[in-house]
Amino acid sequence: MALAEASDMAAAERASGSSFYNAMRILPRAQRDAMFEIYSFCRQVDDIADSSGPRGPRREELNRWRADIDALYAGKPVPRTQGLVAPLREFGLKREDFHAIIDGMEMDVVADIRAPDDATLETYCDRVASAVGRLSVRVFGMEERDGIALAHHLGRALQLTNILRDLDEDAGLGRLYLPAEALRAAGIDATDPATVLASPALGQVCARMVERVQGYFAESDKIMARSPRRCVRAPRIMGEAYRLILASLVARGWSAPRRPIHLPRSRLLWIIMRHAFI
Repeated sequence: MALAEASDMAAAERASGSSFYNAMRILPRAQRDAMFEIYSFCRQVDDIADSSGPRGPRREELNRWRADIDALYAGKPVPRTQGLVAPLREFGLKREDFHAIIDGMEMDVVADIRAPDDATLETYCDRVASAVGRLSVRVFGMEERDGIALAHHLGRALQLTNILRDLDEDAGLGRLYLPAEALRAAGIDATDPATVLASPALGQVCARMVERVQGYFAESDKIMARSPRRCVRAPRIMGEAYRLILASLVARGWSAPRRPIHLPRSRLLWIIMRHAFI
């Protein structure tokens, strides 16, 4: 089997079963394959960030990824970046966005993030979410200015929704992404994840975050409304899916015990069908 074909299959396998995978299946072949390769890269560096291994070796592995991305752009891809050769050439993917994603993962490796200030949270979201969006909108064929703006707003909407959804999972890793400013506004001085999640004022913090997320979704809607439909089918699917997750979180509430929230596969498929042929 050719190396590129093997890479395509591995990327699709890593993505299969996820909401991302199902949303990207509607894309034309070249775009779909490119998105699976981007997803594969993100999953591999994310696995390094979330590993329980020593921090030093994990930072070294992220540095090896930086070197491999540089080699890719120098025309000397290693086996694990071979699948990115065609997407880079066809869609003009930017090296700095791959590096930004690695930098975001490194933020989790250097130290467990706990109650970051707003500026740090903004940087984190830009690196781990909006940078992925900047790669994606090039694949989708969006106009540059609106594409970058959509990556900014929708990337943050999705990432902050993830943060609200994964409060307990992140706490189990020693992490707390709720911003310090929101905690202080609710009268919470602690930064220990378990202490914050047990606070009666947690709902105030989360409500403030929900309002911020809704603002990002609203800005995303404006951009997608003026963009060619063929370019925003996949972002519309992701946005609608995550809006439903956010609504489910709000309906569930923030008091313990917090049952996990997952979008039913049937509902996701319904969303996909609504947007696939528009």
